[in-house]
Amino acid sequence: MGTSIRNLCLSLALAWASYALAASPKASQGPIDVTAQYEEVDGKNKTVFLRKVRIAQGNMTLTADQGQVNGTGVENAFDDSVWVFKGAVKVTMDQGVLNSDEGRVTFSNKLLSYAVVTGKPATFQQRIPKTDKDAHGHADKIEYDVAKGVIRLTQDAFLDNGQYEVHGESLKYDVAKQVSSAEASEQGSQRVHIIITPPPPKSSSPPKAPPANPTP
Repeated sequence: MGTSIRNLCLSLALAWASYALAASPKASQGPIDVTAQYEEVDGKNKTVFLRKVRIAQGNMTLTADQGQVNGTGVENAFDDSVWVFKGAVKVTMDQGVLNSDEGRVTFSNKLLSYAVVTGKPATFQQRIPKTDKDAHGHADKIEYDVAKGVIRLTQDAFLDNGQYEVHGESLKYDVAKQVSSAEASEQGSQRVHIIITPPPPKSSSPPKAPPANPTP
């Protein structure tokens, strides 16, 4: 079992090395590091199964109780493949954090390109440097298009950027611009509900005492 994991890591590292000679890596690119408590590679049926899995690449980490990919061998496990993760699924990137019960994650050319996570609820969180606040949201289903930097929340969707809350059946969030939007045609019978929280009142300092009269 351990030999297969080492072969998987070695093949991914070699593939990255050959790619790096042809192009300058981006911040999100780099070798893929896979660790697991248990692994099973079925060469005949072309499946890879991992338990208590952690996948790391540059600034991205993905952890789950189990992960499986079908229709591919070890050497192509992250080439245009769709992994299915179950149990305490967590995806951490510079753009934010996704937490869910289950997730379908697409890797293209050894890069995470798309993620669809579900839960009761699935959650998203992002730190906003300008305000030093956390933007967070939840929904039964969250789709994350990494290339476009867009997150779509559907089914009982909620977003809070620290200044206002948005509720709806379907919401879209631009990670880079930190802008949320909602299409009326996607709301079904519901209407978008926005709650704006005013900032706390500024504390007023007590008036200064007048100067004492000089002694005659």
